[in-house]
Amino acid sequence: MSKRDGEGRTALVTGASAGIGTAFAHEFARHGFDLVLVARREGRLQALAEDLRQDHGVNATVLPADLSDRDTPERLWQQISERNLTVDALVNNAGFGVPGDFRHQVWQKHADFLQVMVTSVVHLTHLAEPAMVQRGYGRILNVASLAGLIPPTGGHTLYGAAKRFVIDFSEALAQEHRGDGLHVTAVCPGFTYSEFHDVLGNRSDVQALPSIIWMDADSVARLGYAACNEGRSVAVTGRVNRAIAALFSILPGSMGQALMKRPARKFRVRSGD
Repeated sequence: MSKRDGEGRTALVTGASAGIGTAFAHEFARHGFDLVLVARREGRLQALAEDLRQDHGVNATVLPADLSDRDTPERLWQQISERNLTVDALVNNAGFGVPGDFRHQVWQKHADFLQVMVTSVVHLTHLAEPAMVQRGYGRILNVASLAGLIPPTGGHTLYGAAKRFVIDFSEALAQEHRGDGLHVTAVCPGFTYSEFHDVLGNRSDVQALPSIIWMDADSVARLGYAACNEGRSVAVTGRVNRAIAALFSILPGSMGQALMKRPARKFRVRSGD
């Protein structure tokens, strides 16, 4: 497939203002896609849009939005319609973590998390899907995580569960669209260099982990883009992450949970309550 296979098409990327979202925006632009950039931080989106125009010669539309608001997906689609834009590719990347034990966070924090990480993913997909099917072309990339493929742990209680949902949802939807030109992929990165751990406050902890398990956001985006074009419903990025996922897939549940218990306790205490 040529480097400009996205000419004349548009990709919408949520959480585009940093990290993996920014990397996906550049990856799609490198392939010729115009971009619709969604995140809360308008200044960062505007700077990214200018970079995309200069680096790749594509158009970039900035739509600041907060996906914790349940009305945001419908509003976004209305804005897209008013600008006569189509969405040929959708990257559901927006997300955040809620550290600490479940009971120590107010309910609204958990509700916002579920809205961003689960409901908005499904809602935006539901809005994009019909026109993609009608055109006979579509790419939906849902950024999940290796955390959705390994045993759940205490602390960050909803994170793994939400990512497991995104993986299962993506696999089911991919089955519905076999052969119709719409590809759906759950991208499952492990530890990735981004702002994520700075926001959580556990940067010093995770930096102590071996460098071999880390990947950069550009590599994650490149591998995710390729996997979606190839029609793979789940893409675990990196050999180490694939080995980890494979190991936990064959271990008895109790053994896998035992292996996860000690490191999970360390990160829970330091990043939580």
